[in-house]
Amino acid sequence: MILASTVALSQAPATAPTTSFAKSLGIYIYPAKKQSAATQEKDDADCYRWAVEQSGVDPINPPKVEAAKVDTSPDGSAVVGAAKGAAAGVAIGAIAGDAGKGAAIGAVAGGLAGRRAKRVGDAQQQQANNQAAAQQQTAMTDSFKKAYTVCMEGKGYTVK
Repeated sequence: MILASTVALSQAPATAPTTSFAKSLGIYIYPAKKQSAATQEKDDADCYRWAVEQSGVDPINPPKVEAAKVDTSPDGSAVVGAAKGAAAGVAIGAIAGDAGKGAAIGAVAGGLAGRRAKRVGDAQQQQANNQAAAQQQTAMTDSFKKAYTVCMEGKGYTVK
């Protein structure tokens, strides 16, 4: 029994490989010049600090990019739609013999169409703002990755 556990311990690696934050960013580091785990850990920390300085991005504490909020307050689009609808309703109502009733129906329909058009436009604008924020966040992370990779490669590591 004692012999078996001694053999198992002697076959274990002397130093465990370091686990870097880089893996969480999809970066894999290989010590191409047979650097020790301690050296790799130091180089990793040095390159991390350097990449933060160069890129202005700290992936452990990333800045949150907020999408610009779309102003969803009433802007008169319902009133404009109502006016257009009323104008069209007057013409249709005049043909049917009741311009006032046609104008009222046209105003309601136009007002609803104006509000609906604003809501659809606001939703599309918010979606575009969200996409722009996501692209900015990705660009910031990519900037850090590039700086970190350059540093680690300069220290003799293969980075993929």
